Amino acid sequence: SNVCPHKGGSLCHGKLVGLIQSREPGVYERSRPNEMLQCPWHGWEFDVRTGKSYCDPDSIKARAYAVTVKEGAELAEGPFTAETFPVSVESQYVLIEMK
Repeated sequence: SNVCPHKGGSLCHGKLVGLIQSREPGVYERSRPNEMLQCPWHGWEFDVRTGKSYCDPDSIKARAYAVTVKEGAELAEGPFTAETFPVSVESQYVLIEMK
C-alpha cells in the first residue's frame, strides 16, 4: 500500500537494509542483507517477509504481500506482439495518436 504505518511515509522510497542487532554496547551483529525496508521519513524498519516493525513490533506492522517469480512461458504462451501507435514530432512536442 506504499504507506508507512508509523506516520504515512512513502515506503517505495525507502531503502532495503540488513538487520543489525546488539546484545551489548559496542558489539553489533549484521544479518539478513536487504531484508529490512527502512522508511525514508523516520527510519522505521520493517521485515520485508512479514511486515513486522522492529521499532514497535507489538502494535505497528506494514502490510506484506506474497510474491513469486515465474518464467514468462508459465504465465502465457507467445509469440507476443506489442501494440503500436502512430507518433509524430511537432514544435518540440511528441504526439501519440491513440485510437
